[in-house]
Amino acid sequence: MATGTLTTERILEATEEMLRRHGAAKATVVDVARVLGVSHGTVYRHFRTKAELRGAVTKRWLDRTSTALAAVVATPEPPEAKLRHWLSGLFEAKQHKAGDDPELFATYTVLAQENSDVVDAHIADLDAQLAAIIQEGVAQGVFAPTDPASTARAVFDATNRFHDPVYAGEWSKPGIESAFTAVVDLVLRGLRAQGTEGSTVA
Repeated sequence: MATGTLTTERILEATEEMLRRHGAAKATVVDVARVLGVSHGTVYRHFRTKAELRGAVTKRWLDRTSTALAAVVATPEPPEAKLRHWLSGLFEAKQHKAGDDPELFATYTVLAQENSDVVDAHIADLDAQLAAIIQEGVAQGVFAPTDPASTARAVFDATNRFHDPVYAGEWSKPGIESAFTAVVDLVLRGLRAQGTEGSTVA
């Protein structure tokens, strides 16, 4: 039997471990309760349905990336360097998730397809972070005047190859880092205000 207080975090940790070992098919309330040594009714007090549990564990997985990137937004470095670091951080996070634990990455890709509302909220959060960086650059005269929200969406779309799971097979191929740098350089050139010089910070 489980010892200690059963928390939402413990349930999500157990669910992720089951996903890692058995895939998406085993991420049910009953299966997780069995692993934790509690009744499924106990788990149901935290998650009313299998869908709710799977959505919560998907959000937890995605939040690790958005939380790390939020720290980049909060740094005092210049907007252009910050944007480059933010895009690099997103790409590196995706590379690590796909390369370090490919089975779990594949499982979460399935869960993400099931939980489009969770994914949509995650993307909206990333868009807002990008918009904040772009707004900062416009305010400082580094980036040309633009609508931060629509420009953030354009930047996100332009770098899609480096964060959309559909391209995961390309992320470990030779030359991918050079391709990423070329796209980011192009994006930054498009954002710069006339007469400003680009940052050399990588």
